[in-house]
Amino acid sequence: MITSNKNELEGEEQLDLTLRPQKLNEYVGQGKIKNNLNILMEAAKERKEPIEHVLLFGPPGLGKTTLAHIIAREMGAGIKTTSGPAIERVGDLGSILTNLNDGDILFIDEIHRMSKLVEEVLYPAMEDGNLDIIVGKGPSARTIKLDLPRFTLVGATTRLGMLSAPLRNRFGVTYKLEFYEAPEIGNILKRAAQILKMEIDNSGSQAIAECSRQTPRVANRLLKRVRDYAQIKGEKVISRPIATEALRLLEVDHLGLEPTDREILTVLVDKFSGGPVGLKTLAAAFSEEAQTIEEVYEPYLMQLGFIERTPRGRKATRKAFEHLGKEYIEENSTNANENKLF
Repeated sequence: MITSNKNELEGEEQLDLTLRPQKLNEYVGQGKIKNNLNILMEAAKERKEPIEHVLLFGPPGLGKTTLAHIIAREMGAGIKTTSGPAIERVGDLGSILTNLNDGDILFIDEIHRMSKLVEEVLYPAMEDGNLDIIVGKGPSARTIKLDLPRFTLVGATTRLGMLSAPLRNRFGVTYKLEFYEAPEIGNILKRAAQILKMEIDNSGSQAIAECSRQTPRVANRLLKRVRDYAQIKGEKVISRPIATEALRLLEVDHLGLEPTDREILTVLVDKFSGGPVGLKTLAAAFSEEAQTIEEVYEPYLMQLGFIERTPRGRKATRKAFEHLGKEYIEENSTNANENKLF
C-alpha cells in the first residue's frame, strides 16, 4: 500500500513538471521580465560568464520556480534547488556551495526564511565567490577562505520585506511577478491540455481561466480536476458547460473563490461585523495560522477588492458583503473591534 501511494505521488509530481514550460519562449505572460531576462542571459553568454544573481518575488504559484529552471536551461547550466527553511546550519550552506560546478544555478525558494547566521555566510559567497570557514574554537580558532566556483543565486520569495537589506542589495536584478490576465491563463490552459492529450475549446478554457485566481498553478490544478470529470462523463471535449459543472462540484465559484476563502469572508462579516479586526484575532477565529491567511488567502481577496488592510486591522468591503449575499454594514465609530491591533 505504501509503495502504491508513493508511486501515485511521484506520478502527480512528474505530471506537474511536464506542465511547466521548458524554455523562455514557451513561458506565457510576464512579458517585461522575459524581455529583460533574455537580454541579461544573452549578454552573459556572449561574455561567457554566469548571469548576475536574480531575485524573484510575488504571490505563490506565479512561476518563480519555473523561471529558475528556465534560466538554468537557457544558460546550459546545472541547477541545485533547496529552500530557506532547509538550510538550518552554516555547514549545510557550505556543503551546498562547495558542491556546485562552475556556472551552476543555486535556486533557494522561500529565501526570506533563512537564518541570519546563514545569510551572513552567503554575503561573501555572492559578492566575492569566497566561503569563510572557521576552524577550531576559542583563541586557537582561525578562518580559512575557500574559493568557490562561479555560480548564480536565484532566490524566490513571497515576502520581499522580510529579506534583510544587505541580502537584497547583493542581487544584481530583482523581478516582481504579477498576477496573470485571463487571456494569458487561457493560453496556459490550452498548452497544458495539449500536454495532457485532451481537447478543450475556447469557452471551456475561458470558464476555467475565470476561476483560476489569475494564477497558473491554480489553473493547471483545476484543469486536471475538470479533465477527470469530463473523462467520467464520457466527454471528449471540455466545453464551458462541462467545466462549469465540474467547478461547481469542486465548490469553486465564478470568481475562483473556494470554500476556505468564503469561510474567511464569512467569519470576518458574521463574527466581526466586517471588521476592522486584527490578523491574529481573525486567524484564531478561523482556526488557521496568521501567516497562512496573510500569504495564501489574503492576496487574492485583496486583488478582488474583498478585503482592505487598515491601520486598525482587516476589513471586509462592500463587495465582500454583496458576494456573500449579506447586507452591507457601515463602519461604526463604536465598533467593538476598533481597538484590535493590526
